[in-house]
Amino acid sequence: MSSSVNQQRLGVVAVILKQPKQAFSEFNELLNLHSDIIVGRMGIPYKERGVSVISLIVDGTNDEIGALTGKIGQLPGVSVKAILTRF
Repeated sequence: MSSSVNQQRLGVVAVILKQPKQAFSEFNELLNLHSDIIVGRMGIPYKERGVSVISLIVDGTNDEIGALTGKIGQLPGVSVKAILTRF
């Protein structure tokens, strides 16, 4: 029996890279490691502010999505927020 913590979730992860040139390589490595839960990705360089804004569509358990967002949040100069729903 599956616990409610490990139910499948569908959601959007919003990421802002405040220093894209420094964080982009590590960020992409993390996405590659968690590619099994990433359904889609859209990134926009916001040149006027010198940042990159990225949205990820994710489909996985709380633990899987939390592992991804936790690692992203540890990158220097990166902000991350997730909005999830039970599916």
